[in-house]
Amino acid sequence: MKVDRIRLLNFKCYGEADLGLERGVTVVHGVNGSGKSTLLEAVFFALYGSKALDDRTLDDVITTGEEEAEVELHFTHDGRDYSVERHLKLRGDRASTTKCVLETPTETIEGARDVRREVTELLRMDAEAFVNCAYVRQGEVNKLIHASPSDRQDMIDDLLQLGALEEYRERASDARLGVKTVLDGQREVLENVRQQVEKKETKDLHERLNGLESRRADVDEEIEHFETQREQARNTLETAEDVLERHEETREEIDRLGAEIDDLREKISETEDKREDAKTEIRDLEERRTELAAEREDLLAKVDLRSTEGGDADADADADAVGTRIDELETRDEELRDELEAVRVAITETNGEIERLREEADDLEAKAEQAREEAGDLETKLEADEAAIEDREAKLDDLEAEIDAAREQFEDAPIDFGDTESHLEALEAEREALTDEIGDVTADIRTVENAIEEGEQLLEEGKCPECGQSVEDSPHVNVLDEKREELAALEERLDALEAERDDVDDRIDRAEELREAERRVDRLEENRDNVEQLLAEKRETLADRREQRDRLLEDATEYENDAEAKRTEAADLEESVATKRAELGEINGERGDIRDTLESLRRIAEIDDEREALAAEIETRRERRRDWQTMNDERRETLSNKRERKRDLESEFDEDRVETAREDKQNAEQYLEKVDDKLADLEEKRTNLQNAIGAAERELEELEELRDRLDAVEKRCERLESLYDEAETLQATYADLRSELRQRNVETLERLLNETFELVYQNDSYAGIDLDGEYRLTVYQKDGEPLEPEQLSGGERALFNLSLRCAIYRLLAEGVEGAAPMPPLILDEPTVFLDSGHVTQLVSLVESMRDLGVEQIVVVSHDEELVGAADSLVRVEKDATSNRSRLERGRPPESELLASD
Repeated sequence: MKVDRIRLLNFKCYGEADLGLERGVTVVHGVNGSGKSTLLEAVFFALYGSKALDDRTLDDVITTGEEEAEVELHFTHDGRDYSVERHLKLRGDRASTTKCVLETPTETIEGARDVRREVTELLRMDAEAFVNCAYVRQGEVNKLIHASPSDRQDMIDDLLQLGALEEYRERASDARLGVKTVLDGQREVLENVRQQVEKKETKDLHERLNGLESRRADVDEEIEHFETQREQARNTLETAEDVLERHEETREEIDRLGAEIDDLREKISETEDKREDAKTEIRDLEERRTELAAEREDLLAKVDLRSTEGGDADADADADAVGTRIDELETRDEELRDELEAVRVAITETNGEIERLREEADDLEAKAEQAREEAGDLETKLEADEAAIEDREAKLDDLEAEIDAAREQFEDAPIDFGDTESHLEALEAEREALTDEIGDVTADIRTVENAIEEGEQLLEEGKCPECGQSVEDSPHVNVLDEKREELAALEERLDALEAERDDVDDRIDRAEELREAERRVDRLEENRDNVEQLLAEKRETLADRREQRDRLLEDATEYENDAEAKRTEAADLEESVATKRAELGEINGERGDIRDTLESLRRIAEIDDEREALAAEIETRRERRRDWQTMNDERRETLSNKRERKRDLESEFDEDRVETAREDKQNAEQYLEKVDDKLADLEEKRTNLQNAIGAAERELEELEELRDRLDAVEKRCERLESLYDEAETLQATYADLRSELRQRNVETLERLLNETFELVYQNDSYAGIDLDGEYRLTVYQKDGEPLEPEQLSGGERALFNLSLRCAIYRLLAEGVEGAAPMPPLILDEPTVFLDSGHVTQLVSLVESMRDLGVEQIVVVSHDEELVGAADSLVRVEKDATSNRSRLERGRPPESELLASD
């Protein structure tokens, strides 16, 4: 893989940036805080999105004061072109991704999760694996060395694609335990079902079922007799209810017609009111037309528009004349606008030339001022150099004080300085043992919970109110109580173990703080050595600054003379601009008169349109009045018909027939009430018999179901026993496969690590490096004495770790089945812990990786030796005013050395 181009917009300290990267070694350099590391973070963020931000959020990515940010990355992978683009937007106080697109040679992938998944599959590594192999971030050069053996083992296993095998082994182990839990539960179920089958077989269910069916037949015959008598009573009741219903419908229709008559009267009155309102509106609209006609006459007099045949023009003639005059004036206005534009172009071009001359003069003066300021700055630096030397001597004293302060943390500590690693490993081993025990207790709890749940389900199935068996008689009650007591004891044990693990976690946190104090002492001592070296270098730069100051003063004088000549030429051109501005004023005056006349003429045209609209509105309202008159005529006719219908209905009432129907209805309802009670008793008796029959049939069905279930549970137990054996075999297979593959990779990695370390490390003190199957690293001196990597000096330890990273990179690049395309090798400030001698070896390491075929290496550093060894350079500078970073390409190494201090 090769990064071809990175484009940024409002990304952290960058406003706009666009950088192309070449093959070979590219060094990104600049002063501290200028934004060098941010450029690499942008590449990391483009590939993996929010997973590249550690504990930060998307809000931290967008430049302060801006609301949107963009990152665009173009790269080549396995000979094919790809590009990924991410857009962010700040909404309130939270930022979110508004666009995330990955363009591949075959498809377009959208969405942050899908893009990250595709990049992970493409590179064969996620964000964490990327920083553990290809991207050595600032301050993390010793990450693999400082990691505990177990953490280092997990990191390298994940990079070598072995972590998945451990995950599969753990899944197989979990599956085995889960099968064991289910198997134990099913064995209990098997015994329970067997007992239920034996209990039901002792009952004579078939004989009891025959007696119940005979009694039900007698009840059915009696019910049929009473239902026939009830049907005759119902017919009588329906006839009486029909008479009463028709009587009630007639009364309701009379009431409804009365309400409709009142409603029609009200609607007729409302419509007449609307006709009067429309008459008033028509009068108002006609008055408005008269007012508009008067306004039109006034405007015609103002523009002095008259008929060509003499006398006042009628409305149609005026409208044609207004349109003609508007066209003439608009044509003249167009001509004047063209003339105006020509004069403006001439003025603009001349002003542009004047502005150009003045800008050139300003640039020259600014260059002169800048040169003098730079000379002044150099003078100030020359004066400050001696003071800086004194400050750095004072800084040495401060570093000594900080070293003493860091060591003081061990005065009240439970361990001595230098013993934190072994103490921390012991605590982690204790925590791991507690975690394993917690897992065992949790598995036991799950087993007991499953057994309780299965027992409660069987107990519920055993209830049978029809046959009289009580819940207390169930054989599962005592067993369930014992299981619940066992569950409570296990949960109490789990709480105690978790409390003990929390205490160990607190002790681990304290031990990690002490380990960090040890490492701080190492870093402070290395910083002290660096300050001493910088102090020596500072004393060598004074002569170069004096020579640069004199050259800048000479350049300033030459810039000032050129600026004066430019300003004289600009003054001569200003006189011609004044003449053209007078011509511009005359044209604008004539156009102003035309605009006033056009405004009046256009208003006349608007009045004509408005009067036509008012005339149409008046006609509309007159039409509505005629429609409302017709509507009321129709309503009056309907009103007359409804009054006549109401009088007819009021004459149809027959009170004698209604009274007879009421008596028939009452007699039928009394009989039905009595017969319904009798039938209800019989139905209840039949229902009880049916329920008893159903209970007997259900018990017979349950007996068959229990027999089937007994057979099924026996077969399930057999399958679970077989599955348990298979899971156990699978767990062992994954463990053996991981061990075999790890040994193969360890042998290759050990060879590559020794080749890399021997290639770049020119110290005769070390004979080689040993890497065991658990990725424990041992360095052997020439005399055979073994050393832990932590026993090396800070510079040696950093160089050793870089060699390990490069060896892992080579192993992944070679691949399991042939070469694999890898990301660029990215080193962010790798010289932080290196002295000058180790920097030379780092340069050799970088060159060796390039010679071994790494297509692209990107290094962020301000070290002069690394800058001199680069194939291409990128300089990062930050504007002190805007606090924005910018990029510059390819300055010669010699000029970089002059500007670096």
